Amino acid sequence: MLMQYAERMWQGKAGMEGFINGEIPTGVAYEIADGVAVVPAFANVTVLRTDNGLVLFDTGAQNTAESNYQAIRKWCPDPVRYAVYSHGHIDHVCGLGPFDAEAERNGAERPVVIAHEAVKARFERYVLTADYNRAVNARQFGNPKFRWPQDFRYPEITYRDEHRLRVGELTFELRHARGETDDHTWAYVPERDLILAGDLFIWHSPNCGNPQKVQRYAAEWATALRAMAELDASLLIPGHGAPIAGRERVRTALTDVAEYLESLVSQTLALMNRGARLDEIIHVVHVPERLAAKPYLRAAYDEPEFIVRNIWRLYGGWWDGDPAALKPPRPDRLASVLAELAGGPHNLAARACRALDDAEPRIAARLIELAHQAAPDDKDIKDTHRQIFTALAQSATSLMTRGIYLAAAHS
Repeated sequence: MLMQYAERMWQGKAGMEGFINGEIPTGVAYEIADGVAVVPAFANVTVLRTDNGLVLFDTGAQNTAESNYQAIRKWCPDPVRYAVYSHGHIDHVCGLGPFDAEAERNGAERPVVIAHEAVKARFERYVLTADYNRAVNARQFGNPKFRWPQDFRYPEITYRDEHRLRVGELTFELRHARGETDDHTWAYVPERDLILAGDLFIWHSPNCGNPQKVQRYAAEWATALRAMAELDASLLIPGHGAPIAGRERVRTALTDVAEYLESLVSQTLALMNRGARLDEIIHVVHVPERLAAKPYLRAAYDEPEFIVRNIWRLYGGWWDGDPAALKPPRPDRLASVLAELAGGPHNLAARACRALDDAEPRIAARLIELAHQAAPDDKDIKDTHRQIFTALAQSATSLMTRGIYLAAAHS
């Protein structure tokens, strides 16, 4: 079933929604190659069987830990020897609890975790910013009950650039790459001709601009994808979504995503070098239409505009080039002044509604937010604020934009 759905995804006849709406059942380990199984959920867990036990690539989220465990145990009872984290995001590193408990019950060694050395620093940062991360993820995914983990399973083995792991008859060539994160690991298993890409490939446009998260690395991400493509592997298993089978397809997918990122980087840097401001650049830089049309590069999660902002942040810092933005006034004070000039906050709200009707959503968002800041207790303006941001959320194409607009509507 998983590989049949993968074919539909490649043809553009199905998308990632199948992993959310239950079309691809969770809690099942799908064997897609000899001794290789994928347990799909929000994030994939890949299991490789060796003569000396199992190796997990990623472990899943806390809410799928038990179902993933049951699925893997139904597929194979062998002990889990190692677990490799592709990176430290919580949907990839919070699923080892049931396997640790099993090892304790059996008086056995618990799985050894391997990750890039920067994962430890990420976990430490997550502890320091737990409440912030809870709020960010609740807003991003539209889930006010989102729970942020309090404890993390730290790796026992870390590496810096490359690490070679031999388990039974299989070799795991682990390589570091900065991309979505600074702590990312991708792997090649030569005996299975298999690439484990983690979140360097996710069946969406790359998550390289997320407006609520830390720095991402577009150019280095593209370099890693091209290194994978050079391996000419016959199977690619991503961190999210269906596997890709066939050398030509694997190579095409990897090089397309690399070219997508390289195009955004080159366009952004060219404009920066010509002295353009960020607010100009985000409206000028565009993904080539040939790439934007690919079924695995739809901007349904992140958006190219956000990636451009992250490229600017990496190479140019946080100031956007507008001298008035260097030391901005208090937002509520500026809103009051602009409302005064407009003849009152209700005039701003009315003009925002007109902008929405005139298909100028960015103008509508800015004006209604100013009106709301100028008169935060006005019921009519509150209602208009909610209506406009609800409409903007409904028309948003990416999950990140939709989540932020919905949070504004309910604020």
